[in-house]
Amino acid sequence: MISLLLAEDMHLIRKALIALLSSEDDLEVIAETDKGDDIVRLACLRRPDVAVLDIGLPDVDGITAAAELHRRLPSCKTVILTGLGTPMALRRALDANVRGFVVKDALPSHLVDCIRRVSRGERVVDPELAVAALDADSNPLTARELDVLETAAGGATVGEIADRLSLSRGTVRNYLSRILTKVGARSRVEAIQIASESGWLWPSPGREIGILRYRPRR
Repeated sequence: MISLLLAEDMHLIRKALIALLSSEDDLEVIAETDKGDDIVRLACLRRPDVAVLDIGLPDVDGITAAAELHRRLPSCKTVILTGLGTPMALRRALDANVRGFVVKDALPSHLVDCIRRVSRGERVVDPELAVAALDADSNPLTARELDVLETAAGGATVGEIADRLSLSRGTVRNYLSRILTKVGARSRVEAIQIASESGWLWPSPGREIGILRYRPRR
């Protein structure tokens, strides 16, 4: 029997995954959580064979949790679930010793097969995505552009960004325009999503965009 820890903050998705995985004779979900900062504690307490972690969890993202989990409990293998598989996100996951990387629109049988193979010590990544990760360009944003985007991710207006970074409003608008062009985004929020999913920008706990808590793109 392969014991599992499941971390997914969307209640319906988490319960659906539990039902799916528990329907397999050789899989058992022994712990679940909706918060990233609960993962290591639960894993050390229950000692699952495999942790299945959503990439975009509150407080601590799935990849950061996977890295800490590998350090504290290396016997527990990790599988990352994401709504959008990007080369930079995969590269960051591999650096965190993640053993499996699965997009959420994959067939359920693919996730089940991935968990089984990971539990046997294999690494499971889509071959095309793996090649793309090796060939992926590094972060295209400059340090100053990241400062602007990070401040924008907190919900700041153009004027507030200008005040906090001691820039003119026109300069901030120019930075934001260049950022959109570089990452191929249509809006500021989408640029934040792309940068975060790619591993260039990871939000601090509790950061908000307007009235909505920021979540990496699913």
